[in-house]
Amino acid sequence: MNKTNKKMGYLVLTSLVVGNMIGSGIFMLPRQMASVASPLGIMLAWVLTGTGVLMIALVFGNLAVRRPDLTSGAQSHAFELFGNPKLKRLAGFIAVWSYWVANWAGNVSIITSFAGYLSVFFPILNSKEIVLTIGSYQLGLGQLLTFIICSLLLWGVCLIIIQGVSGAGRINFIATAAKIIGFFLFIVVGLFAFQSSVMGEWYHPVVDTSGLEHGLLSQVNSAAIVTLWAFIGIESAMMFAGRAKSGKTVRAATISGLVISVCLYTTITILALGLIPKSKLLHSASPLADALNVVTGNGGSAVMALLALVCLFGSAIGWIMMSSEAPYQAAKNGLFLPFLAKTNKNGTPVLVLILTCFASQLFIFSTLSGNIAAAYDFVVKVSTLAFLVQYFISPLFQLKLTLTGATYESNSLGKRCFDGFIASLALTYACWIIKSGTEDWRVFVLSIGLFLLGFLLYPLMKYKGLTK
Repeated sequence: MNKTNKKMGYLVLTSLVVGNMIGSGIFMLPRQMASVASPLGIMLAWVLTGTGVLMIALVFGNLAVRRPDLTSGAQSHAFELFGNPKLKRLAGFIAVWSYWVANWAGNVSIITSFAGYLSVFFPILNSKEIVLTIGSYQLGLGQLLTFIICSLLLWGVCLIIIQGVSGAGRINFIATAAKIIGFFLFIVVGLFAFQSSVMGEWYHPVVDTSGLEHGLLSQVNSAAIVTLWAFIGIESAMMFAGRAKSGKTVRAATISGLVISVCLYTTITILALGLIPKSKLLHSASPLADALNVVTGNGGSAVMALLALVCLFGSAIGWIMMSSEAPYQAAKNGLFLPFLAKTNKNGTPVLVLILTCFASQLFIFSTLSGNIAAAYDFVVKVSTLAFLVQYFISPLFQLKLTLTGATYESNSLGKRCFDGFIASLALTYACWIIKSGTEDWRVFVLSIGLFLLGFLLYPLMKYKGLTK
């Protein structure tokens, strides 16, 4: 069997799910959540988001087993939703495009987090020294160096993936293993130093930058977008269904990855809130490093920063690899721009990979307009809203299967009702998050603008030869 035909097993797929879910989010999440919600609001957001994403994970796992022929994830689910050929083509195309766009911004959130933790070793990355002035715009030395480092990381990962998807997947597996071990050690150390008094009052109103006070419900809505970012990547195993050993392997990896990630996320977030004062947390570019620094001193900060760099490097490989895999698989199955289905001798979709990195490079320019934390927050919100298209489509497709009875035995009414109930819960959750995301109109408008941009490329589709 040559390396282009190797099938991904349970461990590799699970590591992709965990590695992609626990990427930049776990390293920057404590700061983000503390800025929008009280501890009670944070916990409620975790419960609601965790339940909603579990429903989505169950949908993904069920569809991987019932329709193993659909190897492009939500993209192929969108294509199968309709009977009309024109609607099928359009739905499949838009699903692929929205996922691709979401990954452009998502890749940059990981890369900017990498730069944030690198600043622990190189404080010059936070330098405010002005190196260029154009009118009212001033470019700081730290911003310039951050932009250069982010660009080098992006294209360095691109070169690694060009050498072969399977090899890149193994690197991601090693980084994920190191990540889990490191986080376990953080939890052990953090438990001994945790102080509930550092968290402040269990509930208190939160005042945003405009001076507006937010109550509990508003806090939960705001935190929901942040917590959902923690679970982006739950679809990782499904996106590689075309390279997986079986649909059951995809389902097992998806559920296992979710369970591992939820346990790590909730524990580490609460510990961080009880280790570092909120006033310091809100302005931190490396929250977990600063949290560990409270316990062990500067040495602890360096250890956590080093762990973060290893983990974020692995996550960058996994996400950029998946960013190119989705449009490639869709193009190969006739759902997307046909010229993106080309691969090199290593089985890597080089053209779509390079286009992905070019698009991500555009988002990296956001590091030139503000600090690392601001750039991270911006791209996370844009990316999260774009990802929601995927999390809406797949439950809708499962609901269709349960209503029509397709893929179900004639005597399996109970199973159909159960799967339909799960799909309905997943749809309800997706609608709630979409509503919560519209509160930030600047981010919402940009997300919609990127989504509509896909219609300009739709005429490039060659309709003849399209398959399911």
